[in-house]
Amino acid sequence: MTAPPDVDLPVELRTSRRARRAEQVAEAKAAPRIPGERLRSVRARAAETWLEWGELAAPMLGPVRRVLDCVSSLGWLVLGASIACWAVAATFGWREFSYAAAALLALFGLSALLTIGRMSLAVTTRVEPQRVMAGDSSAIEVTVRNVGRGPMLPVPLDLPTGPTITRFGIPGLAPGGEFSDVVVMPSQKRGLYLVGPAKTLRGDPFGLVRREVTWTTPVELFVHPRTVYLEPLGSGMLKDLEGRSTNDMSMSDLAFHTLREYAPGDDRRHIHWLSSAKRSGSTGSEQFMVRQFLDTRRSHIAVVVDCLTEAWTDPEEFETAVSGAASVMVRALKDEQDVSEACGPYVLTRPKRHTALDLFSRARLGEETLESTVGHLARIAPNVSAAVLFVGPLTPLLTIRRTANLFGPDVNVVVVRVEHGAPIGLQRSGGRSIVTIGGIGDLPRALAGKVSS
Repeated sequence: MTAPPDVDLPVELRTSRRARRAEQVAEAKAAPRIPGERLRSVRARAAETWLEWGELAAPMLGPVRRVLDCVSSLGWLVLGASIACWAVAATFGWREFSYAAAALLALFGLSALLTIGRMSLAVTTRVEPQRVMAGDSSAIEVTVRNVGRGPMLPVPLDLPTGPTITRFGIPGLAPGGEFSDVVVMPSQKRGLYLVGPAKTLRGDPFGLVRREVTWTTPVELFVHPRTVYLEPLGSGMLKDLEGRSTNDMSMSDLAFHTLREYAPGDDRRHIHWLSSAKRSGSTGSEQFMVRQFLDTRRSHIAVVVDCLTEAWTDPEEFETAVSGAASVMVRALKDEQDVSEACGPYVLTRPKRHTALDLFSRARLGEETLESTVGHLARIAPNVSAAVLFVGPLTPLLTIRRTANLFGPDVNVVVVRVEHGAPIGLQRSGGRSIVTIGGIGDLPRALAGKVSS
């Protein structure tokens, strides 16, 4: 803030202020001069000024930048050629070059005129169904409506559909006019595909000016892995996945614990009439005894896929493992069991039924180790009662043992090793069952307990 002038101050204050100013000037003159200090201060002030001007000019530079981005490489070449022709004509007086410069500028101006004006469109994309199995197809519907006040010229609309780009030829539309088209997208391979964003591309026939406008946001298409039918997981090798009793008291289970006196609100169906009659006879008053039960802990199955690239010899083995994990997940959900799943960096506990397989669509080979994945799962789902691990043929046994121990000693861990062409086999290592399958067709037999050790 600027100080008030000295003339408005008393003499004593004016004298003291002049004295302080003199002291400041003397200190500045007496201060040692550092080489390059003045240059650095000038540079700092220049940089600060440049940033301030940049902030002020940003609102104006934005539209200019968008306009310049519309010019293609060929367009800049034509502009450069026209400037060169004008320079040659002005230097040497060759009128032919001036004619060439005028023709090139006229061509560029005509191309720019074809892209002037903004279209007002309402573009929607709908994917149905949004979740399919590998090998099935989805229908993608694109609807374009002219919401502007004037007519619209024909324009192409590009829509990325997974690894390819589908082009729709949008015809000329009157105000309020609508165009709709449907394309079928086959999904032969498991994965997560993006549909969109939809973009229109306007330009001239010569390719000098191009104007690209994005109208929609990407829509996710989940392609789930193929699954095989499995017997209920409560039989065979996974017999102990059906749950165990806990010490939590309840009146709603079938695991009988003890008898107690009747209390208001108890279910009369749980009255033990023989004990009630004996108790009433011994006490001389009417007393009812009811059954006390124990809560049975609900089965919680964890399904894990090793996504470490070094654990697999063939990407198709990894796809078989993902299909096997998805099959176990589907079976557990049909058995109405709690499930958790993990693939590399993706971990999900107790997913909803319609989204349980979405995580397997995201699964990719990477650098995430099996121990890291299981450690993360064990932290967010500590109540797991059984786990099924799908590992590759190159996963070391030591890694499998350490990983299985992360679940705790009370968790039944079954390891499924996928190795294409290998016979079905069963071995025990560190108290854990390791099943070897050569293909997805071997999984039902392996988990049904039909494997000989």
